[in-house]
Amino acid sequence: MRLIFLGPPGAGKGTQAQRIADALNIVQLSTGEMLRTAVAEGTEVGKKAKPIMERGDLVPDDIVVGIIDERFGAPDCANGFILDGFPRNTAQAEALDKVLAARDLQLDHVVELKVDDEALVERITGRFTCENCGEGYHDKFKRPVKPGICDRCGHRKFSRRADDNEQTVRSRLEVYHRETAPLLAYYSAQSKLKSVDGMADMDDVTAQIKAILGAP
Repeated sequence: MRLIFLGPPGAGKGTQAQRIADALNIVQLSTGEMLRTAVAEGTEVGKKAKPIMERGDLVPDDIVVGIIDERFGAPDCANGFILDGFPRNTAQAEALDKVLAARDLQLDHVVELKVDDEALVERITGRFTCENCGEGYHDKFKRPVKPGICDRCGHRKFSRRADDNEQTVRSRLEVYHRETAPLLAYYSAQSKLKSVDGMADMDDVTAQIKAILGAP
């Protein structure tokens, strides 16, 4: 089965992609990981990407698409894959369609994790973790049982990601709505788009996705 997961940053795409990949015995493909692997293995496209990544510049679409095309040819993709974080805009979606067609493949479903912007801002900006064991908490939804003490390891120091602030989150959401959200119409026109309630409990979201895919 070949899938794309769509949704704004913080919607839980990566978590759900890993769960579904494990359940269906298919691979989860993220562009960042594919780029790093291609560079490390010294593939032809990886050689083109290496100097760009070393400069800290954004890798052009044609190189990213080339790396994805290479990855589709790997044996572990034979059973299917989930693309997480690609495509990000309609130009990339059109390029992906050409790559798939050239390999005589097609997408089965594009799954959108629907979330409310305000709820998502609250979800992301309230996150913090134990500095010792990495246990995750939230200002509103999951506070330590004993204030200031990690439930798991008893550590007393916590930290927050620098980019988990309201201004950064709203900026990322703005980019998503401007550049990526048009993909919803693009894939709806292909009758590939399915939507789930991304604000539901994590297990409920997984169950919704499995129901769409007909997975146990």
